[in-house]
Amino acid sequence: MARGLRALRRVGIVAPSGFVNGEVLERAARWFAARGLQVQAGDSCFERHLRFAGTDDLRAAELQRFATDRSLDCVLAARGGYGLTRILDRLDYDAIAAAGRPIVGYSDFTAFNLAYLARAGGISLHGPAATDFGAQPPHDETLENLLAVLQARTDYETRFGAAGPDVEASGLLWGGNLALVCALLGTPYFPAPAQRRGSIVFLEDVSEPAYKVERMFVQLVQAGVLDRCKAVLLGSFEPVPAQVNDNGFTLEHAIDTLRQRLAVPVITGLPFGHVPHKLTLPVGARVRLRVADGTATLGWSPLY
Repeated sequence: MARGLRALRRVGIVAPSGFVNGEVLERAARWFAARGLQVQAGDSCFERHLRFAGTDDLRAAELQRFATDRSLDCVLAARGGYGLTRILDRLDYDAIAAAGRPIVGYSDFTAFNLAYLARAGGISLHGPAATDFGAQPPHDETLENLLAVLQARTDYETRFGAAGPDVEASGLLWGGNLALVCALLGTPYFPAPAQRRGSIVFLEDVSEPAYKVERMFVQLVQAGVLDRCKAVLLGSFEPVPAQVNDNGFTLEHAIDTLRQRLAVPVITGLPFGHVPHKLTLPVGARVRLRVADGTATLGWSPLY
């Protein structure tokens, strides 16, 4: 990963998944402009093809171009949705790694985060999209946290309230949206066993019934994906729509099932996911985790 990002001046916004609401994008551009930052928005931010921000050809080519443009200090996904898994085989991950640009997104962008790690050992950021910057109102702590991570010149640490056993561990951080993590299982875009061994995993989701969350947890356990990690961090899963046949079955039951089937610590309370307040997390970086007395500390060395 290239070093030497002295200041954040130019931000590129690209839409590799779902199409974008133009008003939201304009508000995001104004947020950056008010802080003296230039914004370059790709053609995909203004295109619509079915549910996608343009054709697969356009979205793949533009993500590749922005991610390798050394004039950009950061590349930001416009939003999530669906579409990145369709174009993973069109990207040159080694060229993206050589350019060393910070690339940020979440939700469907989990597909890129994990593919970049699996194919090139690249570090990318699971953090807010342009839609977060264009929210009414934006969550200041979320946005300022991303800027702090991007511009950190010393070891970075963040703290949050957590529930689970005390833990002290270090390892490669990976994960993201639970449905996307499961969707990549068995593909060339899933982190290799050597990358997963001794790792710290983070997971979140949105609008999935509790039984589906549990089914995905069990899939990861049965696939042997989590048994050699050091800890699993769970973020937000809200909303969790109730089902007619739940009969009292909740997200807490799904989390209890995960804890019962894993011999590694499962920690809840991580502020990230499809919620206004979300931390920026470095997928593919080595991090330090300490959980004690209901507080978790997560830290890492400068990334860029």
